[in-house]
Amino acid sequence: MTLSEALKEQMKDETFKKEYEALEPEYEIISSLIDARKSCNITQKQLSENTGIAQSDISKIENGSGNPTLKILQRLAEGLGMNLKVEFVPKVSM
Repeated sequence: MTLSEALKEQMKDETFKKEYEALEPEYEIISSLIDARKSCNITQKQLSENTGIAQSDISKIENGSGNPTLKILQRLAEGLGMNLKVEFVPKVSM
C-alpha cells in the first residue's frame, strides 16, 4: 500500500480526518518555507545568517516541532527576499 492509499483509507475515519485537516495550515506553512528556501537555493545556515534566527530554530520550524510567531515568519520571508502573505479564505462545504 502506498502512502497516498493509506492516507485515503485513514481519511474515511471522521476523527482522523478532522485531526488531519486541523493540521493542514501548519503543514502548508512548513512546506511553503522549505519550498521558498530551496527556490532561493540557500541552506538553513545561510537563512540563519540572513535573519539572525538560530539555524536550530529554523530546523525546528521546518520539521514541525517549532511554533513560529508571525514576527518570526516575517523575518524568514525578509531573509528570503520575499513578502509574507497570510489570508483568510472561506471554508469549502462538502
